[in-house]
Amino acid sequence: MGCYDCCMRCLGRVPYCSLAATLLCFSGIALFCGCGHQALTETERLIETYFARNQKDYDTLVYIIEYFQYFIYGLASFFFLYCIILLAEGFYTTSAAKQTFGEFRSTMCGRCLSSSFIVMTYLLAALWMLVFAFSALPVYFFYNMDATCHTIDVLTETPTSINQLCVDARQFGLLPRDAVPGKACGMTLSTVCKTREYRMTYDLYIAAFAGAGITLLSLVHCSLNLAVNQVFLRSMKHRAKEESRGYDLYGRLQRDRGGTLCSPYPPTSSETLQPR
Repeated sequence: MGCYDCCMRCLGRVPYCSLAATLLCFSGIALFCGCGHQALTETERLIETYFARNQKDYDTLVYIIEYFQYFIYGLASFFFLYCIILLAEGFYTTSAAKQTFGEFRSTMCGRCLSSSFIVMTYLLAALWMLVFAFSALPVYFFYNMDATCHTIDVLTETPTSINQLCVDARQFGLLPRDAVPGKACGMTLSTVCKTREYRMTYDLYIAAFAGAGITLLSLVHCSLNLAVNQVFLRSMKHRAKEESRGYDLYGRLQRDRGGTLCSPYPPTSSETLQPR
């Protein structure tokens, strides 16, 4: 029974909301960074194979992809450390941990640190909304490309109209205006859409977009959880102060009355008739 009580006490001290937000953030960042990194590599391969013949036409794109991949490395490291810190903050601010340290007491430094984490997480969630919106752009590009390929498959009986259906990478800023050919049309585009590289790249961008959404959800959840914990701790601290003030008033009145407290109201008839 003692082991059971110890296990229940340990489980009661776990900040489940912070733990859930941390796991969501880890999974979202892993999905975004892993799939995004591989999708960028496959995009470079698709552009090099089907949309550009001269290496100078896609050199700028290669440099941009490398910068984004380095950014993904730094982003993964930052979020790994930040999620661990947020989980530690969740353990610190949970009510069960506060009961261990005594009557919901927290120092001024601890309260300022918790407030700063709330502000930082909120600002990080606001910035991550831009990353979430930016990750939708390649999904939109491949969605248009997939829709065009589906139209080509439907119109296979009229080859003249098929050659007018194209996807121009120059319109999306992936290649310069003078890139040759810069676009894929007709059956060439249909062949591109049926390749394994295209399907895998499309799926990787969708997974990266989903990972960005999961990360945004975890940041919002974490900021709300920290704010709720802060409000709860302040309310419990205020309640503890009120209780201690009531106890002090009771002790003061007891000392003033000589050790006993008597009712200020006159005794009722039933109390006067009771035998002593």
